[in-house]
Amino acid sequence: MTVKRKEKPAAAAPSIQNGFSLISNEKLLQLYSTMLKCRMLEERTRILRKKFKLQGIAAAMGQEAAAVGVILNLGTEDTIAPLPGDVIASFIKGVPLNEIFAGLRAPVPMGHAPLHVLPSCSSLATQLALAAGVALAGKMEKNNRITAVFCGDMVPLPEPCQEAMRFAGVHRLPILYVCWNSRPEADIALETKACVFPCMTVDGNDAVAVYRVASEAITHARKGNGPTLIECKTGFDSGPADEQPQGAADPLLNMEKYLTRKGLFSDESKRQVAAGFGRELDSAGKSARKIAAPNKH
Repeated sequence: MTVKRKEKPAAAAPSIQNGFSLISNEKLLQLYSTMLKCRMLEERTRILRKKFKLQGIAAAMGQEAAAVGVILNLGTEDTIAPLPGDVIASFIKGVPLNEIFAGLRAPVPMGHAPLHVLPSCSSLATQLALAAGVALAGKMEKNNRITAVFCGDMVPLPEPCQEAMRFAGVHRLPILYVCWNSRPEADIALETKACVFPCMTVDGNDAVAVYRVASEAITHARKGNGPTLIECKTGFDSGPADEQPQGAADPLLNMEKYLTRKGLFSDESKRQVAAGFGRELDSAGKSARKIAAPNKH
């Protein structure tokens, strides 16, 4: 597990101790099974997009660790802001599969998104501004809720995005910004240096590391200390729709190796999870036929 912390002088970063609290075996297995389901959902989504010639951005394989590690830390009343076309964040948050498949046809309009899942916006700047508004409302209501924003690749970071993040920092809003960085030369902490809140860098292919860092950042936010940016170094650019991460860049394979060392993984248990979720996908996928032939009036 690799965790690196970068602190900004204007705000104290969440404390990262050498001795993290232990993660239960049950939670570790939940992390893995959710990642496996996300990978299967990504594969099915790409098949549907190709089959029905759907527009939009396919979910990026190889980013499961970041999404699962963050969202499984959140409470049911916390809010997420997924990237456009990203189905796995909504799935982890509890959006039913049939709604996810139905949403492939077109973006969910404002006001119709599932509860605690913000609709996709046309730009990252709009997404960040919307998330800041939700977090500000939550802070004013003192409801102790978190907003997690998935930002993708943030280099270079446009000025409107920096403005939204500076606003969140100045007002100490309870927000987690989660980004991916597949380029070793890119420095997202430098890009966000004017945003007056800490940036924490973590191995984005290590679900356990992401989970632990997200837990610290969420505690930091719930205590009223403001936002944290979690930079997930992946070392992998998802590239073409049929490309998958390999070796050390595959978070699912890394998690299998980790569980094997702890005596928690078996091929049989993986087959059972995959078979059960495959049936769920098949059942929900029946509604996908409506994508190819929408109702005519």
